[in-house]
Amino acid sequence: MASGSRLGELALDGARMMPVEPLDRENGLKVLADRCGAGTVAADPHAAEEVVRLCGGLPVALHVAAARLATETRLTLATLAAELADEPRRLAGMSLGKERSVAAAFDVAYRELDPETARLYRLMGWHPGATFDAGVAAVAADLDPGRTADALDALTRASLLEETPDGRFRFHDLVRLHARERATEEEGPAERTALVGRVTLHYLALTALADRAVLLDRLRIADLTRLLADVPDPFGAEGGPKPLAWLEAEHRNILGVLRAAAREETLHTEVWQLAEAFTVLFFHHRHLGDWRESLELGAAAAAEAMVPAAEARLRSLLSRPLMDLGEYEAARRELDAAEACAEVSDHLVVRASVQEFSGRYWDRTDPVRAMEAYRNAIDLNTAAHEGRGAAIASYFLGCAQDAAEAHREALHTLRGAHDEFVARNDPRMAARAQVAIGIAHGRLDETDAAVRALSEAIEILEKKKATHYVAQALVALADIQESSQGDPHQVRAHLERALEIYEAGGSPLAEELRKRLAGGEPTAR
Repeated sequence: MASGSRLGELALDGARMMPVEPLDRENGLKVLADRCGAGTVAADPHAAEEVVRLCGGLPVALHVAAARLATETRLTLATLAAELADEPRRLAGMSLGKERSVAAAFDVAYRELDPETARLYRLMGWHPGATFDAGVAAVAADLDPGRTADALDALTRASLLEETPDGRFRFHDLVRLHARERATEEEGPAERTALVGRVTLHYLALTALADRAVLLDRLRIADLTRLLADVPDPFGAEGGPKPLAWLEAEHRNILGVLRAAAREETLHTEVWQLAEAFTVLFFHHRHLGDWRESLELGAAAAAEAMVPAAEARLRSLLSRPLMDLGEYEAARRELDAAEACAEVSDHLVVRASVQEFSGRYWDRTDPVRAMEAYRNAIDLNTAAHEGRGAAIASYFLGCAQDAAEAHREALHTLRGAHDEFVARNDPRMAARAQVAIGIAHGRLDETDAAVRALSEAIEILEKKKATHYVAQALVALADIQESSQGDPHQVRAHLERALEIYEAGGSPLAEELRKRLAGGEPTAR
């Protein structure tokens, strides 16, 4: 965002506002040092960097902050940084009086907006995401799309809004605070709740459509037939967005919507439904912290809405990021709660799913108990005529058999699961089964079969953008090639690619691979 262009004149140190992009850290520190003294900045460089960050690199904000430091003798960089860190007080902290403030600069531009554009500006200050497109803006303001486009164009021309290269819009952080303040003062208290409700339903519909576009045949508790009946499916249209790419691009916004909706007492149902649909992204891209938070919000909302089947499903799903993060006791507590909810729900497929997730918990320490849980899941899914669920449980049973050194038995089970996934046109799960088949061959010292199965699976998983499982397969392939005296350069390349994936997802496994690549003591593989 341009810090001053078309914002009018701000009588600050006799200067006229000029078109300037937000400054980076280095140049922001230079402005601060120039205005309040290099010694002041050098005395507390960490606090100085924090002030620059909280000013968002806006020269006008930095000038006001520096002027306060120069004129308020008891004010230090550390206390100013602490003051600005309190978001509701941030704009007030960037003031030398009513007329000499950052907010005054934004007020000049705001007063020049027509009423409809000003209303959109205010309401989007309440939007819980970091970015938004024209469709979200129209929903949030309950405004005709054509008029929304005109208003967005006016806000962009006024430098109150920035259009990103991908066609979305975003506020500078300080402008967002100003828009939010205007909304709080000029809109009724019910309008924010209504906006959050409209935006939540919008994202629920799109996320559910993306979920179904990625994988139609999977367990879902929410019945969204009525919601989706009249919603155009952008993922099925020619030239439309790829569902996983859209989910990845929007995932911070969706999480922001979940947080905002979870604070509204009337949106518990929409929160758990959105969390359930949203989890399809994390099956492919393991953003562990975000996955955990979304499921925690969803499970709590399902409990409030008193939908035990949904609570069971979400709590059992929650065990996965918890285990990936090494929080095994927390995962066990969620699974115990999920099992109790599943029993109350008397939903056979949910009960089967909880058994499957429990098996994955016991895989770590008790293979016999894990295999018992998987067999229970197969029986329950079979009784419910849920073939895909039975195939998934069979896949995990085969993995447990392999871990228990019943390698030939494991291969038989895994091939059956693989064939079922292929018949169901589920290439992602078929490839995961093929990874397990490759690992079993490797344990039988059948190196050629192992390398062939793993290489084919990696190719499929790469095409499906299932990066977490790509990383698992790459590490398994590296292990087999290393143990069979394969090309060390290939081994390292596989491990480096897996490390990139784990680092991007925040997985603790990244540290293990870093040590291995650095030549440290390898962890158990």
